[in-house]
Amino acid sequence: MKKTKAHSGLILFGVAGLLAKTHGADTPTVSSLSSVDWQKPAWLTDLSFGTKESYDDNLLAVSGNGLPKKTSWITTLSPKVGFNFASLLGAQKTLPTLALTYAPNFNFFHDDPAQDYTAHKIGNTIKGQMDDFSFLLDNAFLYNDGNHQAPIYALNQGAAAGQYDQFRNNFGQSVVRERLAQTQDRLNIVLRYDWDKFFVRPTAALLDYNLMSDWHNTSAAPWKGYQNYVDRSDVNGGADLGYKLNSKLAATLGYRYGSTYQQQFPAAITSDYHYSSSDYQRVLLGLEGKPWHWLDVKLAGGPDFRNFNALAPVVDHNPVKYYGEAVLAATLTDGQTLTFTYKQWQWVSSTGKAPEFDSSYTLAYHWNATKQLAFDLGGKILEAKYEGNDYLGITQPSRRDDLEYELSAGVSYAFTAHFSASLSYIYDLGANGQADLPANLQPSYREFEHQVVSLGVQFKF
Repeated sequence: MKKTKAHSGLILFGVAGLLAKTHGADTPTVSSLSSVDWQKPAWLTDLSFGTKESYDDNLLAVSGNGLPKKTSWITTLSPKVGFNFASLLGAQKTLPTLALTYAPNFNFFHDDPAQDYTAHKIGNTIKGQMDDFSFLLDNAFLYNDGNHQAPIYALNQGAAAGQYDQFRNNFGQSVVRERLAQTQDRLNIVLRYDWDKFFVRPTAALLDYNLMSDWHNTSAAPWKGYQNYVDRSDVNGGADLGYKLNSKLAATLGYRYGSTYQQQFPAAITSDYHYSSSDYQRVLLGLEGKPWHWLDVKLAGGPDFRNFNALAPVVDHNPVKYYGEAVLAATLTDGQTLTFTYKQWQWVSSTGKAPEFDSSYTLAYHWNATKQLAFDLGGKILEAKYEGNDYLGITQPSRRDDLEYELSAGVSYAFTAHFSASLSYIYDLGANGQADLPANLQPSYREFEHQVVSLGVQFKF
């Protein structure tokens, strides 16, 4: 195992050293060699290869109070190819973008091969415009070729319920879940027609998680402490009516009708087979555009009228919730940007019990210090507040308000137009926000620390 780890590190640093030498004064640069040997055709927009070596100090994102922490070195290989077939249509402006990208990530965990997975990422974008009518289709699809067995968190199969991490943080278990066999699909379709002062914009959106990990009854050995996952999806459609306050800023009024689905466990897996599917209607007020030349904004928020199914473990089956999302991007200087994103909405748990209210706040700072050198800083706050907190009949593990705080930093340097290297660090802190938990619900298990440091290189053709 140590031999594999050392070998992958030597490859990464060997490639970096070789390409750095080609940047010397007495040797043709990578850029000049590529320009002489081959030029990408116009329809080939992206062709690159990257490799990264990472160290993860808590693979399962556990507290360490029960199950011991696992660590591993990770090698990631990341080729990417992108196309824009619109250039094959000749000189036209109706369809400027007909894009397709494929970017697999091959991840090898040297100290825990059960975590190995390949993430096949496929993206396609279609943009078009005909006079006052425009349209957009954007789809991001992920297929994970990963393990079909989720981890077992029990210290031993003879342990009582309090001796395994069944109460761990929602964001801790999601770290492992994202490596398992699954598909994810994110689709947005937008049509728009403009008049002088108004526009109308029909929209449709899909978010779908298809978890392919196996199910097991966790009440007896050998599956005590095993984590089952269910499929989830959210689909909606509607329209926005926009009023142009000026040439760069508009106010919007929107409506969405949608459905949130959560798969139900069969009785053979668990006797607690609540599921929280629901239909909803939203009314959204928004603001979008450029209030100032240095600031781009897109804001939308309003009431979310829910209708939960009869088996949902909630007190009120027809509550009024809140939905809000925002993106604010500020150009501080020519080389510095600051971006804030925010979302709050009613969602469902991947563990198949209670619905949850999700909140996320992200702040990202980017600085191009020179043409070659760039820095990134980021912060993130996530919260999953489960609706079962106020429902006495639901199983106790759903009494939770889970939090995660994340800090990240990165630096990258472009040796040439084609070759660059990067160094990054991520620190995650999981916390329990649910007050007055009894000792049997193990509040300390809901806290964790997780760090990942990575060094990578990338070559663009």
